[in-house]
Order: sequence, then C-alpha cells, then structure tokens
Amino acid sequence: MGSPSALSDSQLNEELRVAAKQHGHTLYVPSGALWGGQDIQRLNDSGLLKALSIRMSKHPSCFRLAENLLSDWSEGEGKRVIFHGSVAELCPVAPNNVNTMAAAAVAASTLGFCGVTGEIVSDTTLADHHLVEVEVTGLDGFCVKTVRRNPAKLGAVTGSATYSSFWSSLLICRGHGGRVYLC
Repeated sequence: MGSPSALSDSQLNEELRVAAKQHGHTLYVPSGALWGGQDIQRLNDSGLLKALSIRMSKHPSCFRLAENLLSDWSEGEGKRVIFHGSVAELCPVAPNNVNTMAAAAVAASTLGFCGVTGEIVSDTTLADHHLVEVEVTGLDGFCVKTVRRNPAKLGAVTGSATYSSFWSSLLICRGHGGRVYLC
C-alpha cells in the first residue's frame, strides 16, 4: 500500500485486515519516513505501548491540504501549528502529507488512528528539509524521542530520503502471512 493514509477510514481498514487474515495474504505498509516503525510495532505487539505522537514540520509550500487551511501563509512568518489531534482526523485533511503518521498508526495498532496524536507545523525557515519528530511512550516511564531531518526541495510533499526508504521497505515484502504489516 503506497498511501497508508487511506487506512484512516476505519471501515476500509477493518475490511482490509479481515481480507488479509481470511485469505492468508499480507497487506504491506511501507514505513517511508518513519524512523523506528518496527520498534513501535514490537512495543505494540508486546502490550507495552502507552502513547505515540508525531509532529511533521515543513515549509508551507510543501503542504497539500484540504479546506485551504494554509492559503494565507506569507514568507517569513515562521512557525504555525496547522493541526493538532488524532491521526484519524488529520489524514483526510492532509492525505498527501501524513503517510508517515499513518504508517505509525498501523505500527501502533492497539492505539490505532484515533489513539495516535499527530501535529503538522508550517515553518517558513525549513527551506531545504522536513522534520519528523516521533515520541513513543511505554509503560513504567519508558520514552523514546526521535527527530528525522529529511532533505526536501521547496514545494516537495515528500523528502528526498523517503524514496529510498520506501524502496528498501518493499524489498522485505514476503512471508509475513495474513495480516497488515509495517515494512
């Protein structure tokens, strides 16, 4: 699946999970720009995942948003939080921009799209890269924070390092049997 944001539709998500299980085939979801996705998935599968939040910051020209949420930006304005809430609510607003967050919600299936927090930030100082910040919280005070600086040109929805990551993900797509799997 190239665009995991589609899985924010709970009905489609459930139908695809049931079909994968029934037919013994795997629906692969590439991790893309998500650093540590398999670690999130392992923490989730062990029952130790408590919370997950992701912030993506980009130059305003890099966003493709519904509802003209950023139509009034001006060069030099600095940072602006465009959205903060569940990834389930965010995906329909920014389906071209939040596939990394959707992949995280797949990895964190016990929290799901409604339980993972997403934030997108417009930042006019980010002329040559995107930032992806992930905070994972487990039980007993366990916490991991990562920051990924993904090179990107002005106006690019996806950072340049994401393409090779996507391709690398596809190379391991076999033998995971009958489920939705983050690769």
